[in-house]
Amino acid sequence: MAVHDELTAANASYAEDFSLGAFPARPVRRFAVVTCMDARLDPVAFLGLRPGDAHVLRNAGGVVSDDVLRSLAVSHGVLGTKEAFVIAHTNCGMQRFTDEEIRAQLAQEPGVDPTGVEFLSFTDLEESVRASVRRIRESPLLPDAFGATGLVYDTATGLISPVE
Repeated sequence: MAVHDELTAANASYAEDFSLGAFPARPVRRFAVVTCMDARLDPVAFLGLRPGDAHVLRNAGGVVSDDVLRSLAVSHGVLGTKEAFVIAHTNCGMQRFTDEEIRAQLAQEPGVDPTGVEFLSFTDLEESVRASVRRIRESPLLPDAFGATGLVYDTATGLISPVE
């Protein structure tokens, strides 16, 4: 069975008992999570979240990019979130490769031109989290009262720990 068919069948099964249609778009717990797209991470599970609790924003490296700031501005200004948690993780691929290495690998594909793209790789995990928290705190799109906290998820233990 093709992946598309598997996903469609899984969705049909999910929709049979679907009961979240009346949930509001506003996150009940009034916070957002910024984390990595790594398939090993299930932020809903490791944070004990339920549908409707929070906004979860994911990207390569869990970094606060311009697009994450755009989403956080909407999350706060339109949908009422009060804070964000930036959660990076150990053994992140964005820590193991430089932007140049990523560009070189992508350029091997016919028709792909990654010239000039910033992939936001990093060498120091905790410093990357601190930089992301700083970007939130310094963003003109978010008020000074909007909170930002940095954490690291340990892929070996499943535990999160604060980044000072």
